[in-house]
Amino acid sequence: MSRTRTERLVNLVICLLSTRRFLTAAQIAATVPGYEHDPDDPKDHEAFQRKFERDKAELRELGVPLETGTASVFDAEPGYRIAPRAYALPDIPLEPDEAAAVGIAARLWQHAGLAAAASSGLAKLRAAGIDVDPQATLGLEPMVTVDPAFAPLTAAARDRREVSFDYRVPDRDAPTRRRVQPWGVVCWRGRWYVVGHDLDRAATRCFRLSRVVGTVRATGEPGAYEPPAGVDLISHVARWSGPVERTGRATVLATPGRAAGLRRWAVECQAGPDGDRLVLPYADADYLAGQIVGYGPDVRVLEPPEVREAVIQRLKEVAARHDELAVTGGAR
Repeated sequence: MSRTRTERLVNLVICLLSTRRFLTAAQIAATVPGYEHDPDDPKDHEAFQRKFERDKAELRELGVPLETGTASVFDAEPGYRIAPRAYALPDIPLEPDEAAAVGIAARLWQHAGLAAAASSGLAKLRAAGIDVDPQATLGLEPMVTVDPAFAPLTAAARDRREVSFDYRVPDRDAPTRRRVQPWGVVCWRGRWYVVGHDLDRAATRCFRLSRVVGTVRATGEPGAYEPPAGVDLISHVARWSGPVERTGRATVLATPGRAAGLRRWAVECQAGPDGDRLVLPYADADYLAGQIVGYGPDVRVLEPPEVREAVIQRLKEVAARHDELAVTGGAR
């Protein structure tokens, strides 16, 4: 399935989950990105109908409970919706490594071109006077973001296009221009990296996305190269980054019986009247903050200040994102 079709199907699901009433094909076409067409042009409208029928069949094959009905007895044209109760999954127990994989995948959402399109579609529904339930899709858009370079570099790796970007390294004052044939983007120890062939150095190189400065520019034609067969991107990043020395120590206060993952990480654990004090070794304050935030109110950072400030910044980002959703959901 192409990326464009996948995005269209996801936006269709979000659209139909976000309203309690049945939406006609015309309303869906005016709302969901990817269905734009001229309804007065017979050929264009026929192409939309074929596309919509294929998408409906695809959703039903995937097990999506697509309902057909009318909003009132006066409606002649049938509409479509997805009942949240029928669509919701039961509780799924995950092993720690499985949960970690799901968490990494969720980080991709916001920069996969889906979140903005989904928000635009819901705004169109409200503009048309259709009641939208802002709670129906809160779980579909994570609050974690990735580096701005993520989207253009993953697109370039997918399309096999050469790129150029300015790259900053810690021991130099000014960034330098790099020309790269990207093979892929991977997450390693809480950081995103692009691995590929550095054209100026004629060698394989890894680049941390957070050190990319400014805009990533696609400079080559699609399909201009092929990555080495069976290349292991994670191994390249691991060799390049070297071993991690967790010389830092953070002390957190955990609710008794909670935060099992941090307890396994801790080198010290001491019970107290206010909770259990855990001492956590770390190398990167921001990475540790990302782990701590996932435990919500069950974990509070006592020291050092750099980890506490990193956690506060993460929580501010989450709060700001929730505020955006609240404003969008409250607009009529």
